Amino acid sequence: MKRFFDLLSKDYFIVIPVVLLIVISVFTLRSLAPEIFPSYLLFILAGLVLFIFSSALDFEIYYAFSKHFYILSIFFLALPLIIGQVTRGSIRWINLGDLTIQPSEIIRPFLILYVARFLTQENIDLKRLFKLLFTMALPLFMILVQPSLGVTVLTFFGFLGAMLATSIEKKYFALGAVIFIAIMPIVWHILEPYQRERVTSFINPEADPYGSGYNSIQSMISVGSGGLLGRGLGLGVQTQLKFLPEKHSDFVFAAISEEMGFVGACFILFLYYLIFAYIVRSINNSRSYVARVFGTGLFMTYFVQVVIHIGMNMGMFPITGVPLPLVSAGGSSFISTMLGLGLLVSANKRS
Repeated sequence: MKRFFDLLSKDYFIVIPVVLLIVISVFTLRSLAPEIFPSYLLFILAGLVLFIFSSALDFEIYYAFSKHFYILSIFFLALPLIIGQVTRGSIRWINLGDLTIQPSEIIRPFLILYVARFLTQENIDLKRLFKLLFTMALPLFMILVQPSLGVTVLTFFGFLGAMLATSIEKKYFALGAVIFIAIMPIVWHILEPYQRERVTSFINPEADPYGSGYNSIQSMISVGSGGLLGRGLGLGVQTQLKFLPEKHSDFVFAAISEEMGFVGACFILFLYYLIFAYIVRSINNSRSYVARVFGTGLFMTYFVQVVIHIGMNMGMFPITGVPLPLVSAGGSSFISTMLGLGLLVSANKRS
């Protein structure tokens, strides 16, 4: 508890918006999906403990063991394929008693940390670039085949953000873009049929309003029906009458927009702005090169996650099952976010 108040006094710029988002999440989820309580409170408690613990350790410790973290991450990514639980055609989760965890979410900060170390150890020539691409491609492929397209996209953008923070020559980015375009047909064939339907329904959701386009249409209706102040917690028509699917996870922003209105949605965005401002300030002030690269990778991950979630809730992006950080129900996503923010606070101490 003393460590928490020390954090509150020194890093209030990150602690206050994080705590407010958690409080909003608890009240919102109690309204939308009361059945996930009290078990979801265990994830919140675990996330807070990890945030305090990870921020207390010196960032150099994480740097020193980043290679070991990467190896363990690959091992944890393989676990669902061995002992995982198949749910709706996916095998992403591991049972821990009454709780389930998704390793691909939890290990993402450690993957980005190792890539940041790899990028800053030596100058990147063509040989080292291909080694880097393999280092990134292995976990991305293992996540994609589970399949988990949303987590794959977020991890990829974390790697990309770390690369953009280095002095890698721009021709290598052009080479990466060519490789990415070349493998897109392969990725398309790896995707499950329901994932392909999400992409095609994004182009014209009205073509199948009761099938592949249903989720997108109901989400846009929810966002638009909240008005200025919303209908009130527990009073949303779309959410409470169950027209809106996955209202506590994939479409929680649409549910908030309906029940809390435009004001509530804008307040959520303001809290994210404070978090992003803290991360950017930490990156600019850090004396550690690897901490700057790592911070940029995490910033890109969280920023893209927020943009994709809100965008797909408003019909601007295909539905990819990306949760809203710290707000959506999803214990693994919550723990991953708190762990990553704890590492950022640890890195910020070297400013």
